[in-house]
Amino acid sequence: MGHSERTDAELLAAHVAGDRYAFAELYTRHHRRLRRLARLSTGCPQDAEDALQEAMLAAHRSAAGFRHNAAVSSWLHRIVVNACLDRTRRKRFACTELLSTHAIVGDRTAEVDTALEVRAALRRLPVNQRAAVIAVDMHGYSVADAARTFGVPPGTIKSRCARGRARLAVLLRQTHPPGAAARRPGGPIPLAPEGAAPGRVDDCA
Repeated sequence: MGHSERTDAELLAAHVAGDRYAFAELYTRHHRRLRRLARLSTGCPQDAEDALQEAMLAAHRSAAGFRHNAAVSSWLHRIVVNACLDRTRRKRFACTELLSTHAIVGDRTAEVDTALEVRAALRRLPVNQRAAVIAVDMHGYSVADAARTFGVPPGTIKSRCARGRARLAVLLRQTHPPGAAARRPGGPIPLAPEGAAPGRVDDCA
């Protein structure tokens, strides 16, 4: 079997065994979809590229820990989504600190806490549900656009969103009493201050 015919799992195993070209081949195979996922998750091309780089470094270093209980592509997607969430959280913290320091806005601690709680809950969703919820509820993609981005039928996106929202509602009720309007199942996810346009490229400056 030639190198070009190796499966994802075989490439990852070869990388762990010391093949210096295997990981690059694996990345080349998946980079377009991973880059789309990163841009969808961050809403900012520059943040997406930075998060993708961080994710691939993490995958490169942690490849030996891959347990083969999921597809390699799903493992890569999960690492990319987590890197995007980490970068967005760090950036939101920095922006909040800057605004607070210069007294541009009032105290928004509760708003930031809510966003962090939602992000922590998002981390606990299966990667496919998390990506669908991020696309549709965070960045305003239509079901059709999200389906095209991830290469699945629209019905699959609807199902992933429904299951993801239901699971988020359960997770958030474990932290706070039910009934908060911002956390209703199927409602908008409060990840940006009211009035902000999520996913705008000029928000990444």
